[in-house]
Amino acid sequence: MPDTPGDFDYEAALAGCAAGDRQAMRRLYEHEGPRMLGVALRIVRQRALAEDIVHDACVNIWSRATGYDAARGSARGWIYSVVRHLALNAVRNARRHVDIDEETTHTLEADMSVQAFHDAASSFELNTSLGRLQHCLEALEPARRNCVLHAYVEGCSHGEIAERLGAPLGTVKAWIRRSLTSLRECMA
Repeated sequence: MPDTPGDFDYEAALAGCAAGDRQAMRRLYEHEGPRMLGVALRIVRQRALAEDIVHDACVNIWSRATGYDAARGSARGWIYSVVRHLALNAVRNARRHVDIDEETTHTLEADMSVQAFHDAASSFELNTSLGRLQHCLEALEPARRNCVLHAYVEGCSHGEIAERLGAPLGTVKAWIRRSLTSLRECMA
């Protein structure tokens, strides 16, 4: 099994999935499964949910592989966009279910131990922070936002990002540095 993304033929794997080749999906999962889990885990921060997202992503990749268009981007990018979108949707859906009326809050406080209540509050704070982060990311210029996402969600090196975007390495580094500064200011 190849150790680096450059040694694996993602387009061939997607073509195999589109043709119904289960071995192509197996090879893709064996090669990228841990990285896909890492991406999902960094977004949702819950291992069980991240594992479910990777499973759903594999099902989506298998069933939608015929929709992959090489003219619109790399096969690896397409695969990780499926994972990322599912993870972000899970975070959004979790955030929608946080609203609780006052009576229910009092009942929960009476029924829950103090520690359990603090754990629930921490989860709410995490969801609130993720919502703020999403808002701050959306405020960035698209090229700068993509640099940050490639670096910190997909785990790409600065060189890989420069190659993907067709931009000079120094420009990519500057965009990332400025974007992180903007995100820090926005989140403060």
